[in-house]
Amino acid sequence: MSKARLVITAIETEGITQAEAARRYGLSKAWVSKLMSRRRAEGDAAFEPKSRRPHASPNATPEPVVDLVLALRKQLVESGLDAGAETIGWHLQHHHDVALSRATINRTLARAGAVTPEPAKRPRSSYIRFQAEMPNETWQSDFTHYRLTRPDGGPGSDVEIITWLDDHSRYALHVSAHWRITAKIVLDTFTKAAGQHGYPASTLTDNGMVYTVRFAGGRGGRSMLENELRRLGIVQKNSRPNHPTTCGKVERFQQTMKKWLRAQPVQPTTLEDLQVLLEEFASAYNQHRPHRSLPHRATPATAYTTRPKATPAADRAADTHDRVRFDRIDNVGTVTLRVNGRLHHIGIGRTHARTHVILLVHDLDVRVIDAATGELLRDLVIDPDRDYQPTGTPADTTRPTPK
Repeated sequence: MSKARLVITAIETEGITQAEAARRYGLSKAWVSKLMSRRRAEGDAAFEPKSRRPHASPNATPEPVVDLVLALRKQLVESGLDAGAETIGWHLQHHHDVALSRATINRTLARAGAVTPEPAKRPRSSYIRFQAEMPNETWQSDFTHYRLTRPDGGPGSDVEIITWLDDHSRYALHVSAHWRITAKIVLDTFTKAAGQHGYPASTLTDNGMVYTVRFAGGRGGRSMLENELRRLGIVQKNSRPNHPTTCGKVERFQQTMKKWLRAQPVQPTTLEDLQVLLEEFASAYNQHRPHRSLPHRATPATAYTTRPKATPAADRAADTHDRVRFDRIDNVGTVTLRVNGRLHHIGIGRTHARTHVILLVHDLDVRVIDAATGELLRDLVIDPDRDYQPTGTPADTTRPTPK
């Protein structure tokens, strides 16, 4: 039973005075007097505690601003863009000349039921963040899948989207869609991005075979990208297996990109339609969208263009590629070797068919040695433009005279 009910009941049923009730329950006479006046004016409502909320809140967020916050939230969500408190605050400040703190925007969204609590989310303090000091110091790359839509609205073909992203500024250097990502497409997109923005000092990717063959057991040589990076003196870095957070920036970019793509009212039906949308998104992401991981929530374009850019280290151009291959000559007397992502056939001779050999490879110089006897069977320099490597002996063009 509330204290107000006790006091009112004692005065009305026992007939004691307000002063006696105040002494009995340790209350002030003024409080008891106000309580009885409320009893006479409001009746049974006096039994319930009265709200202490002030009649006016001069510092409260004006209703038009609250409506603007909620409208921005709805607009950003429907556009598939980030709609967090920091992004909304950036739009308020730059487009509407309104300054609100992140906490105020969060409270406004929570009161309106516009946010979904995520209690299982890892705290931000548990992450170990790293970031390149300069633009072009490290480029991250990855590819993801996206499904086209058929003209009748049903699910269409699955395609792949490759991204090259600057680690320092999160600037999307290249985004393109393809039916399937191959080693040649990886090299071509890297070369195209480098032609527009300059070569980076290093790259960071996962261990996909289109990026690196370091887990291929040594049989594949270097991939096209690995050979090009070595030739240019660019450091190649790869994440540890099962650690996708190492490439977290490009992974997060792809999540934002696919969320935006799915929010578009007209879904792409062809690869060309998808590429148009990707270019539209990249422009908005680089030029107009604030990034909360950057200082002062700058756009990636601002962070990328306002600082000097790193370049490849000149002293790494002398790096060489040495490897040892154990193989067996096939039935027609040839052995194969993959160089720069391309398979080359090396003729040894039918007399050595099914012989186990050791291939000592130093860049393009190759020595084929009999694994049992140590005999040198072939010493050559690979011609990268030819599949079947010439033996150096003239071909016999004479034909026997028919009888």
